[in-house]
Amino acid sequence: MASHKDLTDAPDDPTDDVTDDLPTPSTPSGREGLAALLARPARALIALDFDGTLAPIVPDPEQSRAHPDALPALAALAPKVAAVAVVTGRPADVAVRYGGFAGVPGLEHLVVLGHYGAERWDAVSGEVIAPDPHPGVAAVRAELPGVLAAHHAATGTWTEDKGHALAVHTRRASDPQGTFDALRAPLTDLATRNGLIVEPGRMVLELRPPGMDKGVALTEYVRELGAESVLYAGDDLGDLPAYAALEKLRTNGTPGLLVCSGSEEVTELADRADIVVNGPEGVVRLLRAIASQAG
Repeated sequence: MASHKDLTDAPDDPTDDVTDDLPTPSTPSGREGLAALLARPARALIALDFDGTLAPIVPDPEQSRAHPDALPALAALAPKVAAVAVVTGRPADVAVRYGGFAGVPGLEHLVVLGHYGAERWDAVSGEVIAPDPHPGVAAVRAELPGVLAAHHAATGTWTEDKGHALAVHTRRASDPQGTFDALRAPLTDLATRNGLIVEPGRMVLELRPPGMDKGVALTEYVRELGAESVLYAGDDLGDLPAYAALEKLRTNGTPGLLVCSGSEEVTELADRADIVVNGPEGVVRLLRAIASQAG
């Protein structure tokens, strides 16, 4: 894996000055992306995953909340850039609530692309635009309890109903990884029979409609915005399509910066990132550092 400078050695006090603590991207493309962002921040898009990137991973996803310093960091950066977009697998309104994004001064033009871009909330209207659920979701919802019982899902396994998708969490199971591995094939079969796909993540298997992923959502929003540079930060396998999309944008002439919110559970993103930071705290520090030097 390439060597990455990160922000993990920065002081723990969030009020400490980190204005000069921008890490150096490990690749020429990353350095070009960061330089473009800092040179013309008003034409830049800052796109961020939520869980594991802006919010720490917790045993109960319903208790997930943005890092306490995330909102001040975003509010300092957002007025200097073209847009900030939170790109998440969660329903858009849930991400807004858990992130505390509504009504925050400085975040008037924040956009949340929920359900991998199938839903959209923006701070200007405060409304969510969402399509009708895929019919396969209702079928999976009906069959899922029987499939979990037939494959002896361990105690602590639980299902999160996202409306447009269903997620089976194993983090609280007696054997989280073993349960995840045992359920992956039968849940994939269930999803396929009903026209859905399975998106694996950090101790979670999400059954959702095909066709939308974070890469599609990112590409479409970059095109809509006319962004001239892009930063994308994520932590999990569901962020890999966004990484691929940004890599394609770079080959087509749009500078970009890939950031990994690092963890021991997932290493695939760190292997491809230009900058690796230490979880949501590191992401916050990076956002603050960029805000201090942008325009």
